[in-house]
Amino acid sequence: MDDRQGRVPYEYIRDIFQKKDPKEMAKLTGNNYDEDNSIFTLKLINKTYKVKYPSGDTYNENGEMVNSYIIKIMILRYLVNGKGISQTGKDITFKDINGGHVYYKNFYNRTILRLAKIYGNNLKKFEQDFENIECEKTSTGDLAYRFEFLKNVFFTFIIWEGDEEFNPSANVLFDSNIEYYFNAEDLAVVVDIAITFIKNKGKLPVDLGMYK
Repeated sequence: MDDRQGRVPYEYIRDIFQKKDPKEMAKLTGNNYDEDNSIFTLKLINKTYKVKYPSGDTYNENGEMVNSYIIKIMILRYLVNGKGISQTGKDITFKDINGGHVYYKNFYNRTILRLAKIYGNNLKKFEQDFENIECEKTSTGDLAYRFEFLKNVFFTFIIWEGDEEFNPSANVLFDSNIEYYFNAEDLAVVVDIAITFIKNKGKLPVDLGMYK
């Protein structure tokens, strides 16, 4: 059955992608564009993805075509919206982002609660899942890591461990340049992908959907 919820937004962003200059998109996201073969090469945490221009066809590092609309939409939105702003080193919360208050409930349920559920009673697993990822341990919470999700897109995942008195909790911070790549509505989905990626050690399920 056709996944219209994914197909329609994918076709919308693909149409925009096809009308933009690929060399400009590469420059404004800091990624490589092979003009001879019309292919972008992107690093998603520690995995390589390739995107053909102008088709928007996306391939993982094994050369397999990516069929998940959610991944293709995220990558094309990133390429289309990138504004060439490097990380600032200053972190902000989701509510600091324009529109963050409007989408906060969805973001909280889809990402923060999920992080707390997965790692809040298992800091060892949190540590192990970040072992093979280039990241920086920070002093926030009981355990936290700052990492580059896509070029110039930085997230910090923070965990406070649960105990007999308090439930486990979590938070996600963003480098303050985030709005030059993704908006608040996108980020509830994008961070969810990041959690899945880290939890599954780089494996993204082919049936990862837009909505839950």
